[in-house]
Amino acid sequence: PPPRPSPPPRQPTHNEGRIEVFYQGEWGTICDDDFSLANAQVLCRQLGFVSATGWAHSAKYGKGQGKIWLDNVLCNGGEKSIDACKSRGWGSSDCTHDEDAGVVCKDERIPGFVDSNVIDAHVDENKVEEVRLRVVVGGAKRRMPVTEGVLEVKHKDSWTQVCDLGWTPKNTRVVCGMLGFPHERKVNKKFYKLSLERQKHHFLVHSVACTGTEVHLAACPLEFSRPNATACPGGMPAVVSCMPGPLFTLHSNANVRLKGGARVGEGRVEVLKNSQWGTVCDDRWSLQSASVVCRELGFGSAKEALTGARMGQGMGPIHMNEVRCTGLERSLWACPFKNVTKEDCSHTEDAAVRCHVPYMGLEDSVRIVGGRTNYEGRVEVEVGPRWGTVCSAGWTTKEAMVVCRQLGLGYSMHAVSETWYWDSSNVTEMVMSGVKCTGAEMSLSQCQHHKVLNCQKTAAKFAAGVICSESASDLVLNAPVVQETVYIEDRPLHMLYCAAEENCLSKTAASANWPYGHRRLLRFSSQIHNIGRSDFRPKAGRHSWVWHACHGHYHSMDIFTHYDLLTSNGTKVAEGHKASFCLEDSECYEGISKRYECANFGEQGVTVGCWDLYRHDIDCQWIDITDVKPGNYILQIVINPNFEVAESDFTNNAMKCNCKYDGHRIWLHNCHNGKQTHTTKTHRLNTDYGMFVKGGMLPRR
Repeated sequence: PPPRPSPPPRQPTHNEGRIEVFYQGEWGTICDDDFSLANAQVLCRQLGFVSATGWAHSAKYGKGQGKIWLDNVLCNGGEKSIDACKSRGWGSSDCTHDEDAGVVCKDERIPGFVDSNVIDAHVDENKVEEVRLRVVVGGAKRRMPVTEGVLEVKHKDSWTQVCDLGWTPKNTRVVCGMLGFPHERKVNKKFYKLSLERQKHHFLVHSVACTGTEVHLAACPLEFSRPNATACPGGMPAVVSCMPGPLFTLHSNANVRLKGGARVGEGRVEVLKNSQWGTVCDDRWSLQSASVVCRELGFGSAKEALTGARMGQGMGPIHMNEVRCTGLERSLWACPFKNVTKEDCSHTEDAAVRCHVPYMGLEDSVRIVGGRTNYEGRVEVEVGPRWGTVCSAGWTTKEAMVVCRQLGLGYSMHAVSETWYWDSSNVTEMVMSGVKCTGAEMSLSQCQHHKVLNCQKTAAKFAAGVICSESASDLVLNAPVVQETVYIEDRPLHMLYCAAEENCLSKTAASANWPYGHRRLLRFSSQIHNIGRSDFRPKAGRHSWVWHACHGHYHSMDIFTHYDLLTSNGTKVAEGHKASFCLEDSECYEGISKRYECANFGEQGVTVGCWDLYRHDIDCQWIDITDVKPGNYILQIVINPNFEVAESDFTNNAMKCNCKYDGHRIWLHNCHNGKQTHTTKTHRLNTDYGMFVKGGMLPRR
């Protein structure tokens, strides 16, 4: 449908707002009479979201203009679109725009649904559809990715050559960008001329004149060969050579990185300024600016530029606004931009990119079968001449993440170790076992595995499986809150019986003279934000939660958070971990509703845009430092340390502070999020802690 003549004002987030429908060439609203959550479910799915979390009445998101198309809408929730629901009929309404309805959708996309908020290239496919490089040198055929060869363009299901007369490095830059490479390089034409003179060519395109800023060859001025004309007099097929990026790894550049993307080469744009990472506002965001980011990170040009926090909202500062690159700059910081004021932008406007990445052929050696959708199934790998399943012993989120990434299906929501409930009519034999990945690999073949099959359970129902998703949660600890709330408490032993029962104290507490004496506790608050694109939910369902009577709460996860006090060389002097966790929405950003509450055996989780607060005065919110000597240490907190629940980014799960302890008082400074420090256990202090689940006897606030 054509765009509205005057777009509505920016909504609080991209997944909520006044609902408008397009009918008979005109946009109009829906009246809130008889409106229901079932109506909102249908509308949210129609917009590409998995479900609705709420709806709004009385023009909460502002009054619309023009028609009120629908009134008294009654959906059962299962309809494919709103026009399949009962209503008074199109255009029949007794409402005013004071009664315009709105919806709040869960910020999780239906797999495969085309994104909104996308600035794409709008390529004229009648000109050039795709490009490829055909390898001429025999020995280079098997190398991936292909970085040099004869340029061929696809037109009407056939591949043809491009005349090199007048061909420039700017043309090569555009082609390399399309193929996923950041830079072009010179090619030895004399070497190719001898090889190509003996071959027959079909020239379709000539006189290409790119400026170098285009993201697709079809956007450049070019001419097609006329029938029966000499297509390339005195010339030869254009040969292109590209400079690949540094193994196509994310976060390779010190000043720019991508976060929250489901695939290699996509994500929210974050830039480093004054030693602090921040986001970029989407005002004036364009394909040219996005391409500068992509090339700076070692990818090709931008395939899409995304607005409206489509790759999730960041935290902290917004460093840049109204970025206006030409597309030729070597760094985003070299482009004109404005500094951001609070009135200008919020994180609902964080810019993102999808970059062209080189074709590696990685998806050809793994597949998932038997699932109910294309995003789930039993994992099969190609080993030798035929396909086979993978042993599920030791199969974790890390291995499943690699499979989903390799297939271009996003994140692993579940690493499945029993696949009996999926279709097994075409199950193959087991061919791989002992798979162990770091989680950063681009393919399963890059992970460790047994040289010879060694699996106790080889039956099809015990094969490894995955359930992939376009979106995932992303938990980040609010570092300043830890620094602001830290203190030492000497707590009497008679107040610590419940804590001892749940292993919240060091082992030396067992030999204390109960109930006399005390334990010295390092206390602080933890505020954990979900800045991802899916709610964070415990891996286990309610049926397997364990009730702990002393504190009056359920354990829903084995380990959720590690607390460690370390020396400067990484040796632990005191440690703690939450043996399980009660997840709930303590607070949310404006306009986002709480969904999870632990009370009364409620659903547990952290909603996107909300945070879970553990106050410093809650029982077991501490590290027992009774046996720690005065000195300088590092306090480290790691969320979801065993990767039990999928997240879009595990690199921001650790928080560290410099810590000074004089035997009486404690100071924290330089608290910041960063990668986890690999620790070594000390034998001098043998501590074994469990840290508690919320919902106990002490008040939360």
